[in-house]
Amino acid sequence: MQLLLLSNSTAPGRGYLEHAREEIGALLDGVRRLVFVPYALADRDGYTAQVAKALEPLGLEVTGAHTVADPAALVRDAEAVFVGGGNSFRLLKALHEHGLVRAVRERVAAGVPYIGSSAGTNMACPTLRTTNDMPIVQPPSFEALGLLPFQINPHYLDARPDLGHMGETRAERLEQFLEENDVPVVGLREGTWLRRDADRLTLGGIAAGAVLFRRGANPAELGPGADLSTLLSERARFDAPA
Repeated sequence: MQLLLLSNSTAPGRGYLEHAREEIGALLDGVRRLVFVPYALADRDGYTAQVAKALEPLGLEVTGAHTVADPAALVRDAEAVFVGGGNSFRLLKALHEHGLVRAVRERVAAGVPYIGSSAGTNMACPTLRTTNDMPIVQPPSFEALGLLPFQINPHYLDARPDLGHMGETRAERLEQFLEENDVPVVGLREGTWLRRDADRLTLGGIAAGAVLFRRGANPAELGPGADLSTLLSERARFDAPA
């Protein structure tokens, strides 16, 4: 299985996907046609055009899944799949409605590269439950693609006491998740990504790493280049089917 899971698609001071273009190019070496899944945003044509422009230097032809009558059939013939960010509830609802949960899962299991960004990275997890998004729509299930046996929290933010925010910190929210579910969570800071190559999982990026949360343990800092392959053998335990 070949995965590139980005915390974010735009890094400060850089263009769309620019911070990860080299990593994307390495993952998609030999690929010429990519299917982009734009359902996390309302402007699907504009979103697809943005991705096509960003990937043009890599010589990639980008087709939006929304442009065909049968998106699942398009994915089943894809050379690579990119699921973009936006609202993860809207995205997952559309994936279920268009038969894409099964189609993407099967295509990626067959060896086709998968890129996720933000909400698209959430989709690689077993469930939606560690998203940061508001539930603007209701998907039929929280079940996501399950390309990994653990959860990810993209856009992970460290606590900033100087901001005067009195609500829960991101760490506190993830600890609340772990009170109900026994499954590791990787908090990906901005500019970072996870790269899966078969049974090897590594942390990469241009920023200050990530944080690993486990039930009953203190959060653990992860530096760039960390080998997280042991997480691929985890067994997730959730409170109940969603």
